[in-house]
Amino acid sequence: MLKFFLIPLFALVIFTALLGAYLTPDDLSGCNTEPTQKTKCQSADAIVAVSGGNTSVRAAEAINLYKHGWGKYLIFSGAAMDVSSPSNAEVMKLQAVAAGVPDSAIITEDFARTTHQNAEKVDSVIEKYNIHRLIVVTSPYHQRRAGLEFKKFVGPSVQVVNHPAKNDPDWPVLWWLTPRGWWLAGGEFVKIIAFHAGESQ
Repeated sequence: MLKFFLIPLFALVIFTALLGAYLTPDDLSGCNTEPTQKTKCQSADAIVAVSGGNTSVRAAEAINLYKHGWGKYLIFSGAAMDVSSPSNAEVMKLQAVAAGVPDSAIITEDFARTTHQNAEKVDSVIEKYNIHRLIVVTSPYHQRRAGLEFKKFVGPSVQVVNHPAKNDPDWPVLWWLTPRGWWLAGGEFVKIIAFHAGESQ
């Protein structure tokens, strides 16, 4: 009788592991702290962090990459929740400047309110600054969809590199043990299906 409980439990564990791995691609996995000449571990022209979720965590990861030589520019994308307040991009910029990043290395995009708009509006920045390799930083559960949106807009001439932020409190190692973890995972999976159906958000 025990096996009738173990089989669905085992299936759930496998499903959870596959879902987590699918949602959180990291193209820099296995690389050192600093870039190398190894193809997948080379530096990029820019690093972009998109706002949403734990915006400061996303910004911190992008800033850390910049300070270790992973990109020439830092791009922060995101509008303000309250139009009377500074944009999320501006808030991330202030975080970067406080961390020692020179103002000249920071580019802000202050109008995007969705992942789709993040990619769409950053695309014009990419062309202006002649960017051919771009590291996209966001929360782990959001990484797959963000990468898809950016690849759609920038096209084949720009290499999009996925790298999720570490230590995101919304996505702990045991995310499947929290209702919020399942809510985020389920929501992202549905939105990815919508993306492939041509209904980006």
